[in-house]
Amino acid sequence: MNLLFLCTGNSCRSQMAEGWARTLGGADLQVRSAGIEAHGKNPRAIAVMAEAGVDISDQASTRLTDEMLEWADLVVTVCGHADEHCPALPPGTRKEHWPLEDPARATGSEEAVMKVFRASRDAIRQRVEELLSSQNTENKG
Repeated sequence: MNLLFLCTGNSCRSQMAEGWARTLGGADLQVRSAGIEAHGKNPRAIAVMAEAGVDISDQASTRLTDEMLEWADLVVTVCGHADEHCPALPPGTRKEHWPLEDPARATGSEEAVMKVFRASRDAIRQRVEELLSSQNTENKG
């Protein structure tokens, strides 16, 4: 399966989702992430994923292309903006939406902001696990 995570800037949530899917998915899973725009990677997202043993530092922050949409079997939008601005998908490409809060909007002390990033990381892991489990169930059925 070719899985594409789509976000506004491909800097945070979609990057973490890509990292989790690469780590938790099997050999039959190909994973990419992209943004409606490319904002670069968020250092806090890289840091909290590293705390969980997942290195996303080599992933690229990329802008969505038509080629990516053609490649994908499933597109998962991880924010409302990406969901609203997602181009029309090719026939047969499925879409799922995860309305995740943007941890980059967290305010307060560094400790408070990092707590929000960790909560987002953990929520994304849970969603990725559920998605992969449902895909495995579908493929066996």
